[in-house]
Amino acid sequence: MISVRDRARGCLLGLAAGDALGAPAENLGPEEIASRWGVLTEIEGGGTDDTEYTIFAATVLLRHGHGLTSEDVARAWREEIVARLDGPMRGAGFSELGTVEALRRGLEPPLTGRWHAHGWSDGLAMRAAPYGIFAAGDPDEAARLAEADGRVSHTGEGILGGRAVAAAVAVAMTGAPPGEVAGAALRAVPEDSWTARNLRAALDVAARTPRPLPGRALHDSFGRALHDAVVMAHYPWTDLAPEAVALAIAAYVAGGGEVEASVVTAANLGRDADTTAAVAGALAGAGRGEAAVPERWAARIGPVAGRCLPVVAGRDIRDVADELVKGM
Repeated sequence: MISVRDRARGCLLGLAAGDALGAPAENLGPEEIASRWGVLTEIEGGGTDDTEYTIFAATVLLRHGHGLTSEDVARAWREEIVARLDGPMRGAGFSELGTVEALRRGLEPPLTGRWHAHGWSDGLAMRAAPYGIFAAGDPDEAARLAEADGRVSHTGEGILGGRAVAAAVAVAMTGAPPGEVAGAALRAVPEDSWTARNLRAALDVAARTPRPLPGRALHDSFGRALHDAVVMAHYPWTDLAPEAVALAIAAYVAGGGEVEASVVTAANLGRDADTTAAVAGALAGAGRGEAAVPERWAARIGPVAGRCLPVVAGRDIRDVADELVKGM
């Protein structure tokens, strides 16, 4: 029997491991990854802003619980992110940089997420897992909380990507099989949305293509079919939420919900590899628990450095998971 605490730790530890594993493959294609590593299976360095923003989101959530509002989140950004910046923000995505500038100009949500041109990014999806942990078993509530956060920094499909991930984590926390978890992600977004269309297309590929195994090259037809189904190859940026969420959930399903298989599959698909591997790791870790995260990866995950968000420096993702469970 896997406890809620073990699932929460598995979720956030899987997220951090995926973030760290996928980081060097960010913005690369599968062919480039294969030429450099063969198969990327080992963590080379630390995580990116995905882990730090996840810790930040969890911290704000714990202060307000189910009463969390977009105004609460905006206030935290102003006081703990914007006010502490001394020079340019390091390591943040376009949506986060745009949100900081919007807040500096005195805008309030939802305008803060609409003012810049990157509201469609996966910046909310990358930090949505804490909402699923906190509302374990209640995907509607998890999605609602993620949306309250997302209105500060995102709009449209960017918010839908966060809703999908939060709802999926909430169901994964119950130990449900990957198909049910993916179904929760789909139910959290409008049926005719870009996010839903990409998810359906990616899940169709995952259902009909042999899944790859850790330590072996991705099945050529699997990676190619997924890219053909959801990737905007002509677009210059790789952080599109409908693309990243679809790749991540397809990797999780193709990996059978196993942590290593899901994370390795996602990272080796390339594109926004740190985020897709982080989301796949969060889902698989929530389903399988802390012990399912490979020890060689877990040993590399320590307190974050706070390179992007100094306010979270020194926090350990395991402690954050424990706090979320206590606050439920």
